[in-house]
Amino acid sequence: MAATHVALAAAALLLLLCPAAPAIAVPAEEGLDLGGAVRFNLGWRDYGPGSGNGRPELELLRIDASGRRGAGIFSLQYRWYDGFDAVHHAWAGWSLDADRDLRVGVQQVPFGLLPYASQGFWFGSGYYLGLEDDYDLGIVYRDERGDRSWHGGVMLRDEYGTGANYDRYSFDVATTDALPYREVEHAVVRYARRFERGDWALEWGASGLLGRIEDRTDGSTFRHAAAALHLEGARGPWTLQGQWAHYDYDVPGGRVALSAFMFPFEVAARADVLSVNVVRDFDMSGNWLDSLRCYNNLSTTRAGGPGLADSWLNVTGCSIGKGPMFTYFDWIAGRNMWFVGGPGIGISEPGGDTWRSRLNINVGFYF
Repeated sequence: MAATHVALAAAALLLLLCPAAPAIAVPAEEGLDLGGAVRFNLGWRDYGPGSGNGRPELELLRIDASGRRGAGIFSLQYRWYDGFDAVHHAWAGWSLDADRDLRVGVQQVPFGLLPYASQGFWFGSGYYLGLEDDYDLGIVYRDERGDRSWHGGVMLRDEYGTGANYDRYSFDVATTDALPYREVEHAVVRYARRFERGDWALEWGASGLLGRIEDRTDGSTFRHAAAALHLEGARGPWTLQGQWAHYDYDVPGGRVALSAFMFPFEVAARADVLSVNVVRDFDMSGNWLDSLRCYNNLSTTRAGGPGLADSWLNVTGCSIGKGPMFTYFDWIAGRNMWFVGGPGIGISEPGGDTWRSRLNINVGFYF
């Protein structure tokens, strides 16, 4: 892959982001499953250098492996991007039954809407704040019996144990010269209840996280807390989702830095994150396509205080599936969002308070 690609601005590099197809599931029977993916990306944006028609680029290579032997289970995924490579997840565990298990290793933090609080290729605002599809090193117990779901865990560190490594998939606290922090221990709990009301299949849930971040210059620690409430309803081909999340890094100065995909950036140290999604699945029976889903994901980060401002992100698009191929067509619009020309998330700086947008097409082949 050309070295010039690595030199692109942060906004362009974040084309690499990918909620796409989930990792392969652990086999229900004893055995080993191997898989992988290759994806290509094409984009056009209305801001920044080289904002005209894009060219197709190799976006990702990945390998997957999962398996089961007796009660023992494991799953791992490793990814190669342009300019860096990173672990996505790597855990082993003990299965009590089909609905309960204990997992140890780098795994998804069970917080908010699962598996994601969005449907588009670029996720929603929570992803870039470490509140959605975040992977850390820890121990998590899962219990999904009946109409209730419990998750509880202790996350010991981020996936690399250091905030100074910016080459990662999920967003974690970053160690920078101005904001020298890193994540340490966190406890997390999530509860959800599924039920039916008329034609609606509903789920509501609550999540909480409490832990610390460490100042690498003197070893002092500061409290980090987060909470979320979510509601999801499905009726026929329609799905509606809503989520409120709040996070708070109790640090002086009102800012922390996060990083992923090779770059750190600053965010408001505390804010509310609101997400509203509308999704429609189309019946493809008898059609050439296997699946067709269209969606609108709207999210906002509400921050207040000196040097802070609200951030917005809206993703409108469709995803289509045919055999091993899965493709996203997304129109992404952002205001005061770091990867859409903004200075950070929840940060107020000259030039950030402008709506910018881009068209993104991602074609993947999953094996």
